[in-house]
Order: sequence, then C-alpha cells, then structure tokens
Amino acid sequence: MANEKVILEEDEVVYKERKRILFFGLPWTFTKYSITADMITEDRGLLRTEEDDCYMYKVQDVKLTTTLLERIFGLGTIICYTGDVTTPQLTMVHIKHAKEIKNYLLKASEAARMKRRTINTQDIGASDLDLNGDGIPD
Repeated sequence: MANEKVILEEDEVVYKERKRILFFGLPWTFTKYSITADMITEDRGLLRTEEDDCYMYKVQDVKLTTTLLERIFGLGTIICYTGDVTTPQLTMVHIKHAKEIKNYLLKASEAARMKRRTINTQDIGASDLDLNGDGIPD
C-alpha cells in the first residue's frame, strides 16, 4: 500500500496548461500539456487524438520565446530540446505562466538526471581525431 502512495505522489501533475489561440489568449484549442516531476505529456486532437510523452531526464535545454502579441496577452512559447527519438523538439505554444514553467522544467530536468545518475552527452566531434595519444588527426 505504501508503494502505491509513493507512485501517486511522483505522478502528481505539477502544471496543466492548454494551448491557446493568440487572440485574447483564449483556450479554444484541443492541445493540452501536463507536466509531472518525471514526464511532460502533450495531448492533441479532437477526432483523432495523439498523446506524446517525454521523460524529464531527457530534456537537455529549454527556451522561452514571446512575441509582442504573446506578451500583450500574457502568453509564451516554450521549446524543450530533448534527447527523445520521437520528439527532439517539444514545443508548448501560447501557454500561460510560460516563464514559471520554463524555470520549473530546467530545475526538474536537472533533478531527474541527478536522480537517474545520467549525464547530458553531446557530440563534440571527437571521432574526427586520432585518439592514439599523439593528438594529431589522421
């Protein structure tokens, strides 16, 4: 019984937002974003629905952009650069509380990587070098 309680607490939704139309920031779209401590979920569609998930530890970087109209209506667009195969760029378009959510995603992704003991690896072109110790490319 105690394990179920821990699982429920970990899966608790931290943020739940809806994609909004830019005009007045009204939520008249069928795209929803749910953010938990471990995962980002995007649900979109009305007749044909799609659900896309990305584990928090796969989020490598987060970017916030706001156009003039988005700032007028209190909205923002968050772009998550991930190591996920299906969604290398997860974009949350025209959402409220965008800066707060961006800051949460940065902290939560770092915490998730530390929890799983994973590191963020990047290709720095080491395959182009001769790694036999002389430091001279082939």
